[in-house]
Amino acid sequence: MSDFSQLIQAAAMHLRTLESRVIDTAIILGSGLGDIAPSLENSTEFSYQDIPGITATSVTSHHGRISIGEINQRCIAVCQGRHHLYEGYSAQQVAMMVYLLGQLGTKKIIITNAAGALNTNFRPGDIMLIEDHINFTGHNPIVGQGDDLGNRFTDMSRAYCADLLSIAEQAIEGHHINYHKGVYSGVMGPSLETSAERRMLAKLGGDAVGMSTIMEVIAANQCNMQVLGLSAITNMALGDDQQQVDTLEDVLRHAAIAGEGMKKIIAAIL
Repeated sequence: MSDFSQLIQAAAMHLRTLESRVIDTAIILGSGLGDIAPSLENSTEFSYQDIPGITATSVTSHHGRISIGEINQRCIAVCQGRHHLYEGYSAQQVAMMVYLLGQLGTKKIIITNAAGALNTNFRPGDIMLIEDHINFTGHNPIVGQGDDLGNRFTDMSRAYCADLLSIAEQAIEGHHINYHKGVYSGVMGPSLETSAERRMLAKLGGDAVGMSTIMEVIAANQCNMQVLGLSAITNMALGDDQQQVDTLEDVLRHAAIAGEGMKKIIAAIL
């Protein structure tokens, strides 16, 4: 058994002493999306740094806590905040919360993020339902693992669950939510992409670009979870002559707009 899998199992044992319920569905909330967390009944809350092996988050708008409670008599975990490769964490550290959720019995996971639009049809404030992704980070959390946490040769050809995607589309109908389906391009960051890189990513099949999600989705598939990915489109990243300078304020403002639609989608899934 690898040191990493031992660390995951130790964290799971610690959390089970504090919270014995088996988690059915988990939600990871990305940049500017911490306020879309659903209301949980009979909930308990833990800071990330109170769980062995999990560190505090360092990014603005990532609160760094997990709440475990109930909706419709099912146990739900809500992770407000995540870790990123650009913070200096390894791929395994970035995905550690997902592996921990897997050890706690999680069957479904909803992973959200803020992303820039590579597709000219998208607009800030829209939602993209992730159909697939392209990993441009050069990292993978399974590297160095055995099969302790799941098959190291995890099949990623259907990384996002078609059934959950269908439910999300049904939830959108009648709510006047601007949405699209597309491919998420994951980059390492933290510097934003050059205009040439943005044009390249679009030509290679990307519809939106961001700095998270990929490590978590790989880990979730290794743990046999069903995955739904939701991107809040927060800025235009076309790399054309009209390219504007992106600001954190604009990102958070547009994430909040998209977040209102995400609330309805998450409610349907739960």
